[in-house]
Amino acid sequence: MSDLNRRQRLEFNKLQKRLRRNVGRAIADFNMIEEGDRLMVCLSGGKDSYAMLDILLNLQKSAPVSFELVAVNLDQKQPGFPEQVLPDYLRSLGVPYHIVEKDTYSVVKQVVPEGKTTCGLCSRLRRGTLYGFAEEVGATKVALGHHRDDIVETLFLNMFYGGRLKAMPPKLRADDGRNIVIRPLAYCREADLASFATYKAFPIIPCNLCGSQENLQRQAVKRMLQEWECQYPGRTENIFAALTRVSPSQLADGELYDFVNLRLDRTTPVAAPAGEMAGGRQVNSWLPPGDRDEPPLYIEALNL
Repeated sequence: MSDLNRRQRLEFNKLQKRLRRNVGRAIADFNMIEEGDRLMVCLSGGKDSYAMLDILLNLQKSAPVSFELVAVNLDQKQPGFPEQVLPDYLRSLGVPYHIVEKDTYSVVKQVVPEGKTTCGLCSRLRRGTLYGFAEEVGATKVALGHHRDDIVETLFLNMFYGGRLKAMPPKLRADDGRNIVIRPLAYCREADLASFATYKAFPIIPCNLCGSQENLQRQAVKRMLQEWECQYPGRTENIFAALTRVSPSQLADGELYDFVNLRLDRTTPVAAPAGEMAGGRQVNSWLPPGDRDEPPLYIEALNL
């Protein structure tokens, strides 16, 4: 950072404020962090998790609630993994941390045939280990570094290859009810996070499993979205916005909406259209004073 010229510094400051604002709004919108929480921040060594930790440390100084952070990395015993990079980095920040060692790499390589996607099994093994460790360290929330683009990509992956309309929620209770997962970067663009990582010179550690696979379905979806974004700027924001404004009665899930028992009801007088109600979220309390009068988080989806 010391070598940045004046113009670069201005650009970095704008970028940092935008990311911090988006994370603050996501936290407020979904009540991600509460008084006394102990957040287990999962670090993979990639740009997104580094940025998440950096921004949470920054917000912790001015947050309206008191919370703790503990960084956790799962050492999956990948060949050539630089074991000292994360410990050295975290010690330089003064952040409490744990390195959890579990050889999931060998399991994945043994189970998954050569040329097949390793991400599904790898993520399940990794998630199970981290969930269990969260209880060991007394974490009340598990923070993952998925961003807006990850969420939109997952929506299309589930539609195209699973026939389901679902994505990654910004806040999730695990199936067994024993952990709450939060995604503070849910409103952040991947491009912004990549630029932030370059400015901050994070010590990125490449993944030898998923990072080395070029023909993943996710990569195909990513390319599709990038092409759309080039042709129709703002489309990704609109898709994400649609995820926040779901109308169950306009879909076709009989478990989500009771279509079978729909009946006429003309007993209630026709009401005048209600005005737009203001939300009760205290978003500004999560934003440093200089960041509070900013443009909307994302482009509103129009003409739906």
